[in-house]
Amino acid sequence: IDSSKKIQFADIGCGFGGLLISLLTFFLETLMIGMELRDKVSEYVKEQISALRVANPGQYQNISVVISTHLLDEYAYTLRVGGIIYTITDVEELGGWMKSCLESHPMYEALTEEELEADPVVKLLSSATEEGQKVARNDGQTFQAIYRCIMPAI
Repeated sequence: IDSSKKIQFADIGCGFGGLLISLLTFFLETLMIGMELRDKVSEYVKEQISALRVANPGQYQNISVVISTHLLDEYAYTLRVGGIIYTITDVEELGGWMKSCLESHPMYEALTEEELEADPVVKLLSSATEEGQKVARNDGQTFQAIYRCIMPAI
């Protein structure tokens, strides 16, 4: 991996890493990071990534998982300008809170409806994430907030 590259995908609250693992097949050279609050869940994803690396030498070097309690400033620091944050939850109040936090932060802007429709990752949110799969099994509703990291105007 080129050391001058910056992270393009940040999966905040990556859970068991379903979305990240799915993204690996589409974006082999794209740097991505999963951020998770729960130690045991984070360790599980790290083990999954290690197993993929052992089974496929030289591959899957573009993904990492960290335990993070940092705020949106830290996420903006890790993402390149233009990098995207994808969030999904089945809890309406939490979805609204995540959206309002991103909306009010000067380093993020919401994707347009056209961008959301054209983005292949958006389609994966409901099928590749554990959250999305759980909601689909229960015929529930999800709440997404998808924002691009920008350079704020000075």
